[in-house]
Amino acid sequence: MKSALYAGAAAIALTAVAGSSAFAQSRDQIRIVGSSTVFPYTQAVSEQFAGMTGGKAPVVESTGTGGGMQIFCGGVGPTHPDITGASRAMQQSEYETCTANGVDNITEVLIGYDGLSIAHAMSGPDLDLTKAQIFQALASEVEIDGAIVANPYKMWSEIDPALPATPIQVFGPPPTSGTRDAFVELVMHEGCNEFPIIAALEESDEDRWDAVCGRMRQDGPFIEAGENDNLIVQRLGADANALGIFGYSFLFENTDKLKAVAIDGVLPNAETIESGDYAVSRPLFFYIKNAHRGVIPGLEDFVSEYVSEESFGPGGYLAERGLIPLPDDQREAVRTAVESGTHLERFN
Repeated sequence: MKSALYAGAAAIALTAVAGSSAFAQSRDQIRIVGSSTVFPYTQAVSEQFAGMTGGKAPVVESTGTGGGMQIFCGGVGPTHPDITGASRAMQQSEYETCTANGVDNITEVLIGYDGLSIAHAMSGPDLDLTKAQIFQALASEVEIDGAIVANPYKMWSEIDPALPATPIQVFGPPPTSGTRDAFVELVMHEGCNEFPIIAALEESDEDRWDAVCGRMRQDGPFIEAGENDNLIVQRLGADANALGIFGYSFLFENTDKLKAVAIDGVLPNAETIESGDYAVSRPLFFYIKNAHRGVIPGLEDFVSEYVSEESFGPGGYLAERGLIPLPDDQREAVRTAVESGTHLERFN
């Protein structure tokens, strides 16, 4: 993967941009930002990497997907991170920010899939919710008797008498989170289209449809819980009626404390996410700043470890933490892209 020519070219590029010939000596530790969902996987690779090499473990910060993109795209040089994790694909606006700041050579790495889970404490009742019911519980506006009105629902039983007569209280991710983006797209958008007046807006007034279907309520039942999903787990343990939204990996790591809510009759697990039967899943990524490769010590070896069979393959240590691995041919294609530093060209 390494070559003296590539490393030299990267060093020259960094010298030109960062204005320092001592870039390689200015930071001897890999720096990674990004998604709270990807964080535990990256942390696991970091620990494995440090154990294998005896070197310093990368610094990994959970900033959220959007926040990570902003930091990652800030520029090239020792004050900027080398990698960002993402629970959704990079957006065109983010790519444009990157290129405007000189971050114009990026490799996109698909590492696997994750389910978006809704869960609550083990002491809570078994629940099976439809996407339409979740939309009714969490949207700022809902459809009632043919009109779109401010959400009046305070209890689950007000949405459907078969649901528990308990207050709606759901802890979820903030707008900067890729989990929030994916939840809106995969659950809220699909749930809202079960209501004919709202669904008709997609053709007649798409901006209004997007606002109705994507805006979370702010009157109490939905609580933004920040980027640290472990805090949601703690809060659910304190209230058996509360629900939380997070990646499947956090549910997987806390099966002794939490149980999943079925969505449209299907519970999230490795088999249902991989098969597509659980219809609330999304791809997970990390992005490499190629100008830093061959310059930041250990970066090449770290990304190689991340896409090794022992890491993201079936039975690898990331699968043991809840990652749903890619098929064999896709994993090989990902490894090839990482080794060659394939430039992200989706927006060109």
